[in-house]
Amino acid sequence: MSGRRGARILVGVLAGAVLGVAELVFLGVAWPARLVPAARAGLDRGAERLLAWERARLATWLGRRTDAGGGYGFLAVRAIAGPLAGYGVIAGLILGALLVSGGLRDLLTGGSAPVPVRFPGVRLESNVGVVELVTGTFVLALTAAGVLAAGAADRLLADRFLGPDGRERMRRRIAELTATRSDIVRAVDDERRRIERDLHDGVQQRGLALAMLLGRARHDADPARSAALVAQAYDESRRLLDELRSVAWRVYPTALDELGLRAALAGVAERAGVPVTVRYGIAGRPVSEIETARYFVAREAITNAIKHAGARDILVVVEEDEGTVRVAVTDDGAGGADPAGGGLSGLARRVRALDGAFTVDSPPGGPTRIAATLPKEVPCG
Repeated sequence: MSGRRGARILVGVLAGAVLGVAELVFLGVAWPARLVPAARAGLDRGAERLLAWERARLATWLGRRTDAGGGYGFLAVRAIAGPLAGYGVIAGLILGALLVSGGLRDLLTGGSAPVPVRFPGVRLESNVGVVELVTGTFVLALTAAGVLAAGAADRLLADRFLGPDGRERMRRRIAELTATRSDIVRAVDDERRRIERDLHDGVQQRGLALAMLLGRARHDADPARSAALVAQAYDESRRLLDELRSVAWRVYPTALDELGLRAALAGVAERAGVPVTVRYGIAGRPVSEIETARYFVAREAITNAIKHAGARDILVVVEEDEGTVRVAVTDDGAGGADPAGGGLSGLARRVRALDGAFTVDSPPGGPTRIAATLPKEVPCG
């Protein structure tokens, strides 16, 4: 676990301790006050406010987004668990810090005396500073484990009290899969139309021009003009081959299968025409569907940045954590990208079909950041 994530969990647990005290005070007043019918509406509003703060704490510091639900049962559990966990962590941090600092001070100043250390069948002598340092480090390690346990307990409580029940989760999943299936069909249709446009507007036109040049050369009686037309036809055939390679590359690059995402993104950067920096922070290769989705997100974002936003510098960051992989493309262009546009909406459908999240942040004037977060494994339903 990274230090940043550990610090976020620590802040979340400590914030939960403060909220737990507020909830304990509130419940101490609310239970008897609910006997008065006129006070119930105000108490319910107070409970909703505390629940809203709890949901914000869970989402901000513990990475758990919850529904707008819950009630007095959740507040009652949190009123006990929150202060116990939070203040236990505070006590562990203070005790561990005092022991470590005291041990370091004694070792550096040489003011500590020997102290006997007894184990079954063994008797040793150690420096007081060493004992303090070791004990303090052990206390801090236990406190860190307690922070992780408290964060996990908070997330479990949120799932139990603030999340939907099993039937509601099933209903939402069915609705999500139905929408995703429709999105996949639309994405396939959009991709088919795009390929047809590429073939019609590019390859077909060049093939027609090549046929016309060869036809003129065939029927021209002047050898010099015929040779010139054949030379033009040769040049047109070279352009036709380039166009075919370009269309094939836009449909699906072979480098993605053969060499992986890093090499495919390097190819995109080379073809971009503007500086594109790729920071690739993934050790292995995810499954093909996930890798392909990340490639198309990066490629489409780079193309849009150059074509529509006039970007002069583009950064692509590919990274991972325990269960997800992410790709984010940031450019210094004019901004104003429309998430509902054909290209970006198609990417959003492709990402959602894999249970991923797709975001577009593009204020007028820029910069634009397009990001996709995907699971490492293909969802199975």
